[in-house]
This record gives sequence, C-alpha cells and structure tokens, in this order.
Amino acid sequence: MPTPAPKQVPDRHGRFGPYGGRYVPETLIPALDELTAGFAAAWRDKAFVGAFRSLLADFVGRPTPLTHAAKLSRQLDRRVYLKREDLNHTGAHKINNALGQVLLAKRLGKARIIAETGAGQHGVATATACALVGLKCRIYMGTEDMRRQSPNVFRMRLLGAEVVGVDSGTHTLKDAVNEALRDWVANVTDTHYCLGTAYGPHPFPLICRTFQAVIGEEARKQIRKAEGRLPDALLACVGGGSNAIGLFHAFRNDAGVRLFGVEAGGRGAALGEHAARFDGGRPGVFQGAATWILQDDAGQIQGTHSVSAGLDYAAVGPEHAYLRDIGRAEYLRCSDDQALQAMHRLAEVEGIIPALESSHALGVLDAVCERLPKDGILIVNVSGRGDKDVAEVARLEGVSL
Repeated sequence: MPTPAPKQVPDRHGRFGPYGGRYVPETLIPALDELTAGFAAAWRDKAFVGAFRSLLADFVGRPTPLTHAAKLSRQLDRRVYLKREDLNHTGAHKINNALGQVLLAKRLGKARIIAETGAGQHGVATATACALVGLKCRIYMGTEDMRRQSPNVFRMRLLGAEVVGVDSGTHTLKDAVNEALRDWVANVTDTHYCLGTAYGPHPFPLICRTFQAVIGEEARKQIRKAEGRLPDALLACVGGGSNAIGLFHAFRNDAGVRLFGVEAGGRGAALGEHAARFDGGRPGVFQGAATWILQDDAGQIQGTHSVSAGLDYAAVGPEHAYLRDIGRAEYLRCSDDQALQAMHRLAEVEGIIPALESSHALGVLDAVCERLPKDGILIVNVSGRGDKDVAEVARLEGVSL
C-alpha cells in the first residue's frame, strides 16, 4: 500500500496533524499574529522574494553543489550524492533561514534581533544577517555549548553581536531557547525572535521551512540533470529539523523517494544519554509547540546528550512528527561513536570534513544504503562544515592541538 502524500500543512491554526500550534504566554500572541500576517504578505511580494533570492545567490553563494561522492559510491554499491550546504557563506544551511527572517524583521520595522544557538551556526548566521542589514543582535547560548563551540562564539562577537551565556539547566540549547523567549516577552514591541529551526509556536515552523526549502528545490533540479531521474532516498540529520525539512519538502509528494531523518543516539538508551525523541520520547508540549519530546512519567522534560551541540535538544519539529505519523518519513538514530567515525570516513575518503551534526546522517549511511536497490541513488545533506568541531573532536579523541 503506497505511503499517503502529506497534506498541505500547517493548517490555519499552525497544526501539522496533532502537532504544532501555539503554546505561549498571551503577551506573545499579538506578535505571532503580526508575524503570521507579515510573512504571508512578504512571501506574496515579488520584490521581497526577489531580494531574498538575490542575496542567496550573491551573498550566500547559492546554489550549493550536488557532489557525486564517487569513492563512497563504489564502497556502498549505490550512487551517493552530497548536497553541499557546508559551502554556504558562514558554513551551514542556517544562513538561508536567518537571512530570510532578518529581512522580514526589517520589513516589519523591528530594530533588534534575538536568537538562540546550540552549535553556533545559527548564531553566526543571524549575526551575519544583522551586520548586513544593520540591526542590533543578541545571541543566547548555553555555557557548555560556548565551551565546545568557542570559535563560533568569537565569530559572533567579531560580527558585532552580543553573546549571552546561559548557565541554567543543562547549559545547552533548550536553556538558551528559554532565555530568548523571556527576552522576547519583555521586549516584544521592537524585537524579532529569529528562531533557528523548524520548531516553536506557529508560524515559526512554516517560516523556517519556507526559507530552507531552497535546499530541496535545488537538489531536485540537480539530481535530474545528473541522473535523469529523482533519487531513491534522501538522508539528513534532525535536531529541530530545519536542514532535513528543507531537503524533504520539494520531494514530499514523490512516493518513490524515501525520506530518512537521523536523531542523536548519544551514548546510551537511558533518558539523559541521548536526544532521540522518536526512540525514547512521547508526545507532549515544549517551548511553544506540541510534538514528540523527551520527558519522564511525570511529564518533566529530561536532559539530553549528544556529541553534537546542534542536535542536543529535547524536542523535534512538529512537521517531522507528522511525517513520521503518516509513514512518509523514517527516523533512525546514530550514536556519538558512529558520528565520529563517519566524520573521519568522509574526510579521508572524499576530502570533506562535515559538521558533527551532518556526521550523524553519514553515520547511518551503510544501513540506509542496504534498504535501497543496488545502484540506487541517495542524496545526503551535508548541512554544515566541520571547522567549528575540530578542536572538540581532538579533545574527545585525546589529541593535542
């Protein structure tokens, strides 16, 4: 029986099936209404869309290449292609969404941008976009993430952003989100919260997906040119899920293209040892949206762990939860060790050092290829480059720099 095509989501209430919606203080409802209306108007405006796409080409460097990984392909007896988001200006897919949201905020008359960041790539992208258009920028980042992503902290400050360390909770991404939301509540009139992934209260998942959809739009054209047909499968890591939903969206109605997302399997199966929401979590509400989250029997949000700061988060984007529910997408987990091995493998075999986030997708490459026909075609999203992770990987592996 064929997998059903997903409905056009979200609905007018911001729901992806039972997921999504708005679970926020009343103070934020007018701002979310303003953002919803403002985004809809902007996306209908040819001048806004044209300006955004011109910057993607002339500032970001799009389209990013679709690279045939020839040696990996020979090893796996499949045709493996890499969508090279690591070659974007700032080093990851995050710039697509950050640039779009900052342009939107300026259109709405906001003078100040706040954002959260885990791996630092969204923070760097937001700081970059703010420097470009001339808006004030404050980035919230957990102090543990600041330690393991110190080069990106310096980059943000070099770009003129204020970086605020968050020393509460687990000192990671969820705590940075909490502080950003508190700031937004207190300064909602003149401030836009540039949320970094396909998560949060409506309309953020829709906005992020729209700005990131360029990834899949390009990949669809590129693979048709390279192979004369669509791929058999797509593969991407999933934290909040923006790089994955950006790749998946253009292929959502192609039943012959399988969609694989990969969560952080961490260092074990117990709560607190991983960030695999679909393999250890349950439905609930967290930081503005209903989705799958990691919580205990009393409904308390649990700590997470991943070698990758960008995947170290207790919730997954609501559209991913919906795609899993209807059987359109499959979600796997990759351990810390598998991700580290995959980083080494791509570097040594293809001369590309991927981010630790992207390495999680690469860490299940063999398992996914086994599910595809011989000489099948697979596109893997290399969502970011690994420069930011080199010092942390050396520390983990006991190598002195």
